[in-house]
Amino acid sequence: MEQLRHAELLHPKVSLWALDEHRLGLKPILRPIWAPTGQPLTATVHPRYEWLYIYAFVNPESGESRFYLVPVLNKDAYQAVMAAFAQSVGAGPEHHVLVVEDGGGFHVPALQGHPVGIQTVTLPPYSPELQPVERLWKLTDATLANQCFESLDDLQTSSARGLETSKEEGEIVSSNLAAHMSADRAERVELWKHQMKRTV
Repeated sequence: MEQLRHAELLHPKVSLWALDEHRLGLKPILRPIWAPTGQPLTATVHPRYEWLYIYAFVNPESGESRFYLVPVLNKDAYQAVMAAFAQSVGAGPEHHVLVVEDGGGFHVPALQGHPVGIQTVTLPPYSPELQPVERLWKLTDATLANQCFESLDDLQTSSARGLETSKEEGEIVSSNLAAHMSADRAERVELWKHQMKRTV
């Protein structure tokens, strides 16, 4: 990827991350479960249309991740999350962070200001196959499936526990990215960089 090679020439430390967003809400997530033959299965549901959103940043090489729960998807939330992410990974003049993202309308263009040390690269339209973070949503949904939450506060509490577990278990994150990339970490990253050439 041209941006990555250029950044590596200019900065002493460069890291590559991917960013994606996912909606969670009080509309139930239903998943199949095992049960004895002939036993009826039931799941309590109370569909409501209230939502939370997850911003997920993942380093495809290490499996390291950062998750942020927010109540809305808009430019203000994007800028706040990007600032928090930049601080958490130590982005700055000595550490350049390349963030690959889709072309969401609420993403703030670089001309409107990114934190120091953050550079974004936008994926081509309609190319989810290039976004490794997409593979993680089955993990976030799994901890919430077949449950009925009384409120967004309850959903947020349960989501935060699941996200904290995912954040701590980089190998689990890496293994879920492996379906998208080669099993070897170095090969996965090289394959992803090769696919990303479509963006330049």
